[in-house]
Order: sequence, then C-alpha cells, then structure tokens
Amino acid sequence: MAIVRMDHVSVIVDDLDAAEAFFAELGMEREGGARVEGQWVDRVNAIDGVRVEMVMMRTPDGHGKVELTRFLTPAATGGRSEPVNTLGLRTVMFEVDDIADTVERLRGHGGELVGELADYEDFYRLCYLRGPAGIIVALAQQLR
Repeated sequence: MAIVRMDHVSVIVDDLDAAEAFFAELGMEREGGARVEGQWVDRVNAIDGVRVEMVMMRTPDGHGKVELTRFLTPAATGGRSEPVNTLGLRTVMFEVDDIADTVERLRGHGGELVGELADYEDFYRLCYLRGPAGIIVALAQQLR
C-alpha cells in the first residue's frame, strides 16, 4: 500500500484566534472549523474527556494544510521555547515571495526570528520564525 497524499500537519495551540491570525497573515486561508468531542476522539487520542476547537488553514494553492487545535479539556501540556534541535517535529516550511516583508508582517502577530535571515548560496534566502504556541515555521524565498 502506498501513501495517497499528505493531508495536513496538526499544531496544538493555546490561543486559537492568535494562531489563525498568524497563519492568515502568512497567506493561508481558513477552510473551516469545528468543535470536536466524543468517544471516537477519546479513543484516537488515548485520552478521556477530549474536547477541542480546531481550525483548518490551507495554502493558496490548496495543497498544503495546517490544522490548528486548542484543547479545551484536558488542558494542553508542554513548553513553548524548546531549541530548534529538540527531538520531534522541527518545522513546517513555507515558500514565500518576499521573506523580509513576511517576517515583518508576522512580527505583528507575535512572530520572532529564531536566528537571522541567511542565504543558502544564491538559491534561497531562509529563516526560522517562532510563532504561536512556540511552533517554528521555516520560510524560504527563492533567489533565482
């Protein structure tokens, strides 16, 4: 059996409105939202009493999606400032047309550069930006 497609990446956040605004500023579009609870959610998550609010955001081309999820019960756990070499999912990368402008706009939504803008040879200008709930997004601007 082969993978049919990658559907989405899920991000757990503590402020759903702020996370939605951050990804909307990045250029993603809201596809829908829902409140989810019930036995099937408990079974899938192996946690009793799960109640979440979620928003699905999609890239303008319609192929990439990010699911933003806020746990109402039980409360989300974990930290917000793990370094970029922490085990697990590291980043979600987006190609942008103007990286400096994108960084500046995302700063208005709490985005903070992890390091600095840097060029990979003469192919890409890249950076890591920490956003809502500490998620790190990678941004890349093609230079050629």
